[in-house]
Amino acid sequence: MKSFITASIGKKILVSISGLFLITFLAVHLTVNLFLLGGQEAYNLIAHFMATDLVISFMEPLLAIGFLLHIGYSVYLTIVNRQTRPEKYSITDQSQSSSWTSQNMFILGGLILIFLVLHLSNFWYIMQFGEMEYVTYGDVAVPDAYSLVTGKFIIWWQVLIYVAGAVFLGLHLLHGFQSAFLTIGLYNKIWRKRLMVVGTIYSIAIAVGFAVIPLYFLLDHIMG
Repeated sequence: MKSFITASIGKKILVSISGLFLITFLAVHLTVNLFLLGGQEAYNLIAHFMATDLVISFMEPLLAIGFLLHIGYSVYLTIVNRQTRPEKYSITDQSQSSSWTSQNMFILGGLILIFLVLHLSNFWYIMQFGEMEYVTYGDVAVPDAYSLVTGKFIIWWQVLIYVAGAVFLGLHLLHGFQSAFLTIGLYNKIWRKRLMVVGTIYSIAIAVGFAVIPLYFLLDHIMG
């Protein structure tokens, strides 16, 4: 097992598996975020459920591990590949054999990491360790996560950052979705076109979904 993990193919498979795990998480995260469009009560209740549910609480450290594995091994493999790449390969025109996204996955990943740090400091850190206002629905008092999130989404430069982050994420997924299945051996001739279609639809849906939410609140604030 140890030799598998330390081998190059083992690291690639771990990157792919952790990537597929994060792909699933993104779909869930977007679904929860879309409750913002349903109003304050809808989002606050779903956010409270996500914060207090035992299964979700158990998944949080696994999610953190998944992120660390994906980032750590991706960086390692990129460095190793560049060190072992033949000199002539670096000056070969790759545009005929690979897409722009596949050639720039490392850059896109770095931009997404910067965005992730900002996102966590804006919301997760404040919800976990900051002072939150509470609202009451029936007999249940819950943190007013809705006001925290929407308060950021009426600031134009914050919205610009989130839209850019959504675009970077969509581009990263455009190649990453297919690459993950290829590495674990599920990207054969039969499934190739199907996975390309599914991956493209998924990537666009994630990017558009995450971009539409801040744009909606900014435009609503401007139109006022």
